[in-house]
Amino acid sequence: MGQVNRRAVLLGGAAAVSAAALSSTLPSWANARTMAAAPAIHDPFQLGVASGDPLPDSVVLWTRLAPAPLNPDGFGGMPDASYTVDWEIANDQAFSSVVQNGTATAARASGYSVHIEPVGLQPGREYFYRFKTSGYISPVGRTRTAPAAGAAVSQLKYCFSSCQHWEEGWYHSYKGMLADNPELVLFLGDYMYERKSGRAAAELNPRRLAFTEDVQTLAQYRARHAQHKTDADLQAAHAMAPWIVVFDDHEVMNNWNGTTSPATAERKANGFQAFYENMPIRSTAKPSGSTIRLYRQFSWGNLARFHMLDTRQYRNAQVPDPSGDAGPACTDMRSTSRSILGTTQEAWLLKALETQPAKWDFLGQQVFFATRDGDGNKATCESPDSWQGYEASRDRIAKGIVDRKVPNPIVLTGDVHRHWAADLRRDYFNHSDPVFGSELVTTSVTSNSDTATDPSSTWLSNNPHIKYCRGKRGYVRVTASQSQMRADFMTVSDTAEYDFSKVTLAADRSYVVEAGKPGLQRV
Repeated sequence: MGQVNRRAVLLGGAAAVSAAALSSTLPSWANARTMAAAPAIHDPFQLGVASGDPLPDSVVLWTRLAPAPLNPDGFGGMPDASYTVDWEIANDQAFSSVVQNGTATAARASGYSVHIEPVGLQPGREYFYRFKTSGYISPVGRTRTAPAAGAAVSQLKYCFSSCQHWEEGWYHSYKGMLADNPELVLFLGDYMYERKSGRAAAELNPRRLAFTEDVQTLAQYRARHAQHKTDADLQAAHAMAPWIVVFDDHEVMNNWNGTTSPATAERKANGFQAFYENMPIRSTAKPSGSTIRLYRQFSWGNLARFHMLDTRQYRNAQVPDPSGDAGPACTDMRSTSRSILGTTQEAWLLKALETQPAKWDFLGQQVFFATRDGDGNKATCESPDSWQGYEASRDRIAKGIVDRKVPNPIVLTGDVHRHWAADLRRDYFNHSDPVFGSELVTTSVTSNSDTATDPSSTWLSNNPHIKYCRGKRGYVRVTASQSQMRADFMTVSDTAEYDFSKVTLAADRSYVVEAGKPGLQRV
């Protein structure tokens, strides 16, 4: 019998076997093309497996073949040939009850990525999946479909995170998520970074990039994604549950927006293509040049609905930072013609909010929604790279939520490398203005904010709607039921320490929102 392959099944079970062993025990759904269609390669599943975008009858299954993930040509060490990849999805981890299987082609034009979208699955079910090619078996992934539309759901536990710069730390947050065992994971942007760490004390970074130049070509974007994906904890979190992902700016370049020049259009096209190739997202999000349709909605029975937004691609350009001053920048930030979502996406979101088929409406997006005001003066402005930089756009969404009587809206946010918890008002300078919802902001997985300081008591008195801020790394764990939503702000004590036995990961602060009673209550 052949030599045992080094790749073990991620969630337990038998190890993958060699080509000789596999060829002698080919299942009925496989064929000889799996063994002989293209030049021989060594273990191509070094980036793991993933699933995402769950629907009641379908979920995306993903992998990308890359025996040498960091090769600078972006093809992961794959020969210039197409490869047949067999896939199967089963009711059990041992694959004794396979419910669907088939083949797909991993081609050079798509960076040897594979996206499978099986249909006809049962709603609200746990499934297991894997891939096979060239004598190798991938790790096993676990996924689940969403509950049927309108189905009674008593509870959903999910985690959300953002901002995972490779250089700046170890991904200990995902060890926490694995222990939490959520049904769903949301990632809200900056999955990878197009540039090297900007930390002043670079020696604090425990990891190094394979190449340090800013990524611009498709090959560079593919290789940078691949390096991030080699992290074992990230792979394990992807194999644990389906993910729903959106991007922010660093998947393309810092602070990009809806304005286009020939140079930025090409860079967007490269970034979008690599993002699609490396994420478990549907073919409806396959980019066309420098455009990609990433905003979309998902329902979890009668309990939760997720509106995943794109606050980068359609926004007007950010105004220069007014740094708390009044003047022309403030006028621009408050212009009714400016939008952070674009008119089409704004209308799409407001139309969806006309009905409330679920108890909780979660808006998954990238940048701070509530106001953060340093001086308490409504005449001055700050934070142009947030919804504050697009005040009229924000008010259209807030007014739409209030006018439509959306009972339990919760905004989910990433970007700022800190945990925050805030209540939402139409007028943040009127401290008695009614609260209509809340915002939960996750800190980063690793990306640091070394120069940030904690808010002073004066600052907090100017922002009484803000309940919490914490400058540690981590993620947010949400448990939603028909009666309340609980948010646990999980923090990691040290992302520079590799040995997890020396690291503390725990809830730093917890809040609940009672259904039908807007406002955060500390637990």
